[in-house]
Amino acid sequence: MRCTSIVRHFHDPADIITLDEAARHRRRVVMTSDDGVEFLLDLPEARLLRHGDGLLLEDGRIIVVQAAPEKLCEVRGGDARHLLSLAWQLGNRHLPAQILDDRILIRRDPVIAAMLLGLGATVQDVEAPFDPEGGAYGNTHHFHPPRHNH
Repeated sequence: MRCTSIVRHFHDPADIITLDEAARHRRRVVMTSDDGVEFLLDLPEARLLRHGDGLLLEDGRIIVVQAAPEKLCEVRGGDARHLLSLAWQLGNRHLPAQILDDRILIRRDPVIAAMLLGLGATVQDVEAPFDPEGGAYGNTHHFHPPRHNH
């Protein structure tokens, strides 16, 4: 069974596949849904499968992507301006980040957490699905620009 396309609007999915963020960045790989449906994900290019995406199988069944909870840090600022400044610091380090209205989620990293605390952020360990922002050069955040000196 193959899946060559992703759908956003659907009813009555056949199953769910629960994956962490790293396992959701795929192009071509054999996958098995939570209830054992095996299929070949065969997309034209690598992409980050988002929570809620529907994987359309050749036989018409849809497998829904569910983001698995991961060990993350929740970053909060004193106000919107402070949070924006913290987001800039994270972006300057090319870290995948999920930007929400009142907080930012990043992968747990004690060095980055210490830096953020030093900048006045509130940092708390959480477990939650991780759905980071896409990059400026496509729908994935796995772009790594050339190194440059600051």
